[in-house]
Amino acid sequence: MPDAAAAGGCATGRAPARRIIGVETEYGITCASTTGSAPPLDADHAARELFAPLIARGRSSNIFTRGGARLYLDVGSHPEFATAECDRLTDLLAQDRAGELIMAELAQQANSRLAEQDVPGRIHLLKNNLDAEGAGFGCHENYLVRRRGDFWNDARTLVPHLVTRQILVGAGHILTDPAGGPARYVFSQRADQMEDAVSSATTRSRPLINTRDEPHADAEKYRRMHVIVGDSNIAQGSTLLKVGAMDLLLDYLEAGGDLSDLRLANPMRAIRDTCHDLTGTVPLELADGGTITPLDLQAEHLARVTAHAQAELDLTESHQRVLDLWERGLRAVRTGNPDLVATDLDWAAKYQLLRRYTQRSDAGLDDPRVARLALAYHDVTAAGLRSRLEEAGLLTRIVAEDVCRTAVDTPPATTRAHLRGAVIARSEDLRRDLSVDWVNLKLDDGHTRPVALRDPFAAVDARVDALLAAMEEPDSRRSGILVGSP
Repeated sequence: MPDAAAAGGCATGRAPARRIIGVETEYGITCASTTGSAPPLDADHAARELFAPLIARGRSSNIFTRGGARLYLDVGSHPEFATAECDRLTDLLAQDRAGELIMAELAQQANSRLAEQDVPGRIHLLKNNLDAEGAGFGCHENYLVRRRGDFWNDARTLVPHLVTRQILVGAGHILTDPAGGPARYVFSQRADQMEDAVSSATTRSRPLINTRDEPHADAEKYRRMHVIVGDSNIAQGSTLLKVGAMDLLLDYLEAGGDLSDLRLANPMRAIRDTCHDLTGTVPLELADGGTITPLDLQAEHLARVTAHAQAELDLTESHQRVLDLWERGLRAVRTGNPDLVATDLDWAAKYQLLRRYTQRSDAGLDDPRVARLALAYHDVTAAGLRSRLEEAGLLTRIVAEDVCRTAVDTPPATTRAHLRGAVIARSEDLRRDLSVDWVNLKLDDGHTRPVALRDPFAAVDARVDALLAAMEEPDSRRSGILVGSP
């Protein structure tokens, strides 16, 4: 990877394997009344209002952006943003934040239209994983891996990491008791929604890892590890640790490392037990009959990755930061001191925010005011807390905001996304009809040959140069329609 090397690896080692990583985030949407009455729009109508400018421009609620990302309306009226392909962790953070900025801008435009129409409501977009009725929606991670015979063995040995990483990268959640008991704070919004460890299903039976073989690349060389479990994160530190730890674990496994001795006997029970115990010490049953705590399991994964890095790798600055956050996060849970990571990791930042409020107001976690504050933490519109927390030094901003704003229209320079973004930008500027998906680019002029980009690592392609040149040719069939597909 092109990041500068940092201290902590072997002086003559290699960089971590170059890997394509992407994150897909479903957003919750609501239209809150400005008069205290019933919401003027339900989620479906609010989502349609949000996407109205995109539909008017291209007759579709599914587009690819100049930044190489995909923006679309998913099942259940959930606006979704899928980052462009990234091979640098800092690019991924910028792309993820760019998605928030795009959503916030769409919401601002929609709210202006509602105000002009005297509709008494404001649209809010929530980067979280549960709606008011308890229905869940997700944040998925994608990791490109080389196609090899022992892939599924590696995938299954990563299940314990995915079960227990919530003590580090969970977004925090106020869990209410249907029986009327006191509300309590837990690590994750997503953990209680999961139903299987490894499966081909996505909605019928939510697994931690989805087995669908859809690499969006040369299928003879690559496959995609599609991770479905994981909270949507606001703190950049949480996103960095979430994807960076998986990247390093995959590198460890691909280099011959082994995690099979840490398999869990019942991952679905373990993920719930882990979520509900803020001490990180609940005993989890191992497949061999022993037990291990979430803290000790994560510490063992960290130790093996660190030893691998010291023996073989020259770590990038980003990966070095991952290891530091991993160690500090475990220390925060082990010592019961969230302050150690309160500006870096969501569960700790939100915990401190809510704790300060409940202490000042003498409110319980089940107080509606606390619930509203928790939602504001996840709100990416102007009403949300993220920018104010970052400006106050209460959340660490790893990638500068101006870099993230640039990523809205500028794709990563070192992957296939660079080619896609360039073609999309030129087609929009020239008002040329273009069909595009993750792999294919097609100028809809009836004669220019489509281009299939099967190498996600390639940022230069003579065929794309020819496609860009073809766009400059006069053509009477110009309408500026941009069609996207999965």
